[in-house]
Amino acid sequence: MSESSILPVRGRAVRPSGRHRRPVPSQLPPEAPALVLATLGDATGAAAELAALIRGDHPQIEVHLSGLGEDGKALTTALEEAARERPADGVAAIVVPLLTGPHPVADRVIAAAVAASGSSVTVTESLGPHPLLAEALHIRLAEKDLARADRMRLLNVSSPVDAVILATVGGEKAAVEAQSTAVLLASRLTLPVLVASLDSAPGVGEAAERLHGIGAQRIALSPCAIGPEMPSGLVTEAAAEIGADCADLLGAHGLIADLAARAYGSVLAADRQA
Repeated sequence: MSESSILPVRGRAVRPSGRHRRPVPSQLPPEAPALVLATLGDATGAAAELAALIRGDHPQIEVHLSGLGEDGKALTTALEEAARERPADGVAAIVVPLLTGPHPVADRVIAAAVAASGSSVTVTESLGPHPLLAEALHIRLAEKDLARADRMRLLNVSSPVDAVILATVGGEKAAVEAQSTAVLLASRLTLPVLVASLDSAPGVGEAAERLHGIGAQRIALSPCAIGPEMPSGLVTEAAAEIGADCADLLGAHGLIADLAARAYGSVLAADRQA
């Protein structure tokens, strides 16, 4: 299904296909859908900072942030409130999951919350893969001196590490989806990048063995996660297991805020073409 074939569906989550992200128009009508950011856990920390960044960069968007909790009731309430403020025949809200890839628990809770709201809602795909996501990962590695900050391929400048493991959560599907991001990151770093899952296969140990097999000695772990979806300590424990240094979580990076806003903008563009 192409982006131009998206239609709002009442009470059901619709995930637009395609990886293109459209900028948000500088002006929006009063009845434009609300942007509802959905995050695992509660609506604090990095998620709250990302919402603040989007509000600052795009004051024309009505931005809501909802933690999913265990039952998604807060998201259902946010969608019902958005629907009351908009025409009955229009899309009430566009839900953007603050996730870099698919996540079975979050996906299930969001779908149930949308259905319970009875509102006309569109749910976008997760934020990756995308070149901006790869750029944010590169920056986080560089901040820890685990990658050169520039992309210049200078033969006389050695890299701080020999290879990178891109760590995901969300099961095997998330690991598969992250392969494209790994390719984009490898292109930026000009280094081997393998995907490993912190909660399924292939594991970090397996990825490290493969990299050691091709001669990589210095390995960095790059968590492909914003924060709430990755249990505390999971990344550092995995890094310690293989003797690797670790980049910080993506957190409230400006490029992640930009991706979330672009996900919203792409749905608006698709609806205008429908």
